[in-house]
Amino acid sequence: MSAISTSKAPAAIGPYVQGVDLGSLVMTSGQIPLNPLTGEMPEDIQQQTRQSLENVRAIVEASGLQVADIIKTTVFVKDLNHFSLVNAEYESFFREHQAPFPARSCVEVARLPKDAGVEIEAIAVRR
Repeated sequence: MSAISTSKAPAAIGPYVQGVDLGSLVMTSGQIPLNPLTGEMPEDIQQQTRQSLENVRAIVEASGLQVADIIKTTVFVKDLNHFSLVNAEYESFFREHQAPFPARSCVEVARLPKDAGVEIEAIAVRR
């Protein structure tokens, strides 16, 4: 097992790593929508979703894989009333990368780090 670290995704804000490479599997930690360059978070839920997905992508790519290798995601949302907006941005992201949709869970949570509206984690496979 090796830790994945990239400056193209926000640094961990606790005692964890951005992701781990297990050889055949890559697992990302949950990514909140922090811009890795500015440390800022968009207010709009669709922009937050996009930033979280871009952070996941950066970690997956740092392992040598790509968006098409993502096989499972978990999406945590603070307000499930935003499901359709999150879903639309999520769909757009995977279509733009010409990647198959992965298996997914989406759950509402009471609160996320830094009061983010969304957090996304992923599992990718090395084929």
